[in-house]
Amino acid sequence: MTEKEYYTDPYLRRFTATVTGCEPVGDGWRITLDRTAFYPEGGGQPGDSGWIGGVRVTDTHEKGGEVVHTAAGPLEPGQTVDAEIDWDRRFSLMQNHSGEHIVSGIIHRMFGLENVGFHMGSDAVTIDLSGELDAEQLAQVEREANRAVWENAEIQIAYPSAEALAQLDYRSKKELTGAVRIVTIPGSDVCACCGTHVRRTGEIGAIKLLTAQRNKGGVRVWMLCGARALADYAAKNTDLYAISGLLSAKIHETVPAVERLLAENTQLEQRAAQLEKRLFALKAERFQEGSARAIVFEEGLDHAALRRYCQALCARAELAAVFSPDGQGGWRYVLGSMKKDPRPLGKLLNQAFSGRGGGNRELVQGTVLGEASKIAAFCESLS
Repeated sequence: MTEKEYYTDPYLRRFTATVTGCEPVGDGWRITLDRTAFYPEGGGQPGDSGWIGGVRVTDTHEKGGEVVHTAAGPLEPGQTVDAEIDWDRRFSLMQNHSGEHIVSGIIHRMFGLENVGFHMGSDAVTIDLSGELDAEQLAQVEREANRAVWENAEIQIAYPSAEALAQLDYRSKKELTGAVRIVTIPGSDVCACCGTHVRRTGEIGAIKLLTAQRNKGGVRVWMLCGARALADYAAKNTDLYAISGLLSAKIHETVPAVERLLAENTQLEQRAAQLEKRLFALKAERFQEGSARAIVFEEGLDHAALRRYCQALCARAELAAVFSPDGQGGWRYVLGSMKKDPRPLGKLLNQAFSGRGGGNRELVQGTVLGEASKIAAFCESLS
């Protein structure tokens, strides 16, 4: 079995080890060592990456007590190698994992909710809770969590005896037996956990709860800590100042400025729709009232414009159809009639020109492929 240095010293970045196994898998290799500082995926924490003997390690897992390193190339069993973990990534994971403990512990203490799901993703850490919290409650949790960081308390790791464990009030998602690793953050959390953590809470840096939404009867919370929280803040700060400049609004007045812009845009869209409706009515006048067919091909029409144009034509003809290029070599269309259900005719059109779509008793819409002249001739023949 692999000697697991990440438990005895989670700050170990470089080490020397002997290769005990190497086998191909997919387009990579599985390498085992007699000792390793690479943490394998588990407990919601991703596996470490880094380098072994100059070979890139992309992931780490545990199988049957052996820590398996997924590498880009092979190494010779029996060879002594120098290894190094990707420390910036690992330390960020330690910051976020430790911060998650604080947040989950405070939520459990303040509101009695359980952490029923935890994932450290590429964008954020997510926590799934057994019940709901509102925005003010989450803001309260965030304030308490950052106070815990400022206290710079020591994060304690212990393996209590069975008797001591039975008397201990700790968080765990399942019943545990044997040697149980307990992580204690004084004043914040006591939890069974196999992950790596920073030594003191001050190393976590800022804890930021990003957003939350209802999830399976509870709530899912997105959060970031430390270096990732700082990077997230920097990116959003840059975006916010850019938006402020575009809107000619002060940095803390961008929301009402955007609301005004949206309201103005809605008014313009309504005005444009009215003008477009009048335009299509004028264009439709080239067809005499009572015409059998009104078939039109026109560029630059979206679905809403297609419908408006077709409705204008339906007032002049028994059957109307409007087509516009879809930008992919085909045609968007709307077909309608005020005298008969257009759905059977739309089905025939789709069958003839590799189309798809549907609608109601007034209008059908979809896409078709084919030459405009052939499509127009087919529509003229519909009865």
